[in-house]
Amino acid sequence: MTNLLKLSSDVIDGRIGTDEVGPLNRINFQLSEIADDVAMVEAFSHSILFKTEAGLVSFDTSNERGSGRVVDAIRSWSKAPFHSLIYTHGHLDHVGGCGTFMRDAEDRGHPRPEIVGHENIKHRFARYDQTNGYNLAINNRQFGSVARRGYDVGEGSERFLPATSPVPDVTYRDAMDLQVGKLDIQLNHARGETDDHTWSWIPKHKAICAGDFLIWAFPNAGNPQKVQRYPAEWAAAMRAMAKKDAELFLPAHGLPIAGQARIKSVLTDVAEALEFLVQETVMRMNAGMRLDEIVHEVKLDPAYLEKPFMQPTYDEPEFVIRNIWRLYGGWYDGNPAALKPARNADLARELASLAGGAMNLAERGLALAETDPRLACHLVELAVQADPENRHAHEIRAKVYQHRRGLETSLMAKGIFGSAANESREKIGDE
Repeated sequence: MTNLLKLSSDVIDGRIGTDEVGPLNRINFQLSEIADDVAMVEAFSHSILFKTEAGLVSFDTSNERGSGRVVDAIRSWSKAPFHSLIYTHGHLDHVGGCGTFMRDAEDRGHPRPEIVGHENIKHRFARYDQTNGYNLAINNRQFGSVARRGYDVGEGSERFLPATSPVPDVTYRDAMDLQVGKLDIQLNHARGETDDHTWSWIPKHKAICAGDFLIWAFPNAGNPQKVQRYPAEWAAAMRAMAKKDAELFLPAHGLPIAGQARIKSVLTDVAEALEFLVQETVMRMNAGMRLDEIVHEVKLDPAYLEKPFMQPTYDEPEFVIRNIWRLYGGWYDGNPAALKPARNADLARELASLAGGAMNLAERGLALAETDPRLACHLVELAVQADPENRHAHEIRAKVYQHRRGLETSLMAKGIFGSAANESREKIGDE
């Protein structure tokens, strides 16, 4: 069995590379004992386990489809009842497997586990029900390529939030002390990736359960298809965790981290990167700059993105800048023409007419794909909006977006560009 703490130390300290540690590379459903009475099951989102005299405490339940293998792995380690299931936040890969944990308790004749989480989780669940179709669509765009590689990331074709994932029985607002048997757990709320996030301090083990505050990739603080993220408060939470002098750091994705100095260094690096993006973006907003100018001017020191726990393989700084703008400035981007714009198709037809036809736009986009892929995408998009039935324009659009997908590092950008290429392929009947 892999020694996860040694692997983590070797990666952070530069002795080995990062191939094994990205948020989507540790999905093996193996249980590793991290310390006495502490274990982790590696899944699409990990479950972190603590043994207590009163039963097991599980931080998160992974997603619905993988949860059976998660529970099987746990039962190879302990047959004790699940006393508490703590949601670190309400994302499906953390709460979707709750029903499996509940069924295990019922099948074994154990008492129903108590579910604990922040009070905003119930509002999230209500929003998921309200926007069920939209969430199914954006998850398919975001994770479609992952699913094709064989990982179980979906939650079914009809319902986004599983009906077997209930809201917490016990909720809190700012902080709460929880005691299970003789194990003290301090729950702390902080906004970061979500507005319902919990990070926990377990004094007995000098351990932090961090949820998605660290995912071994650049912070998911800019996701272009999801609701608001909170980079400044995220940074503050990282600094608050760094003050705990933890010896064990347990994230919900990637590897656990051991050692007070190493943990503090990682948390501080993430905080610094987010603080820089917030400071530089807000400074330019205060100076009256437009969003377009800010996005292309603010650049994070590449040294941060080379760190093994902050590589832009999932989210990326450019998206975080846009989320900072949205948080402080709303949706208006500073361009007056975009305040009450013409329909995209109307603008596209007018520009195509000026260019001598939609195919001129498409072919110019193809010619620019290597040297200016950003501009190339604008042109091929205009081409198919101006002439949506033009087969050749869709062929070019598919080529340009597929090329663009290959240039990107983040899963989010790859997912959206790949989805655009697939749209055009489907339009012309190319499977």
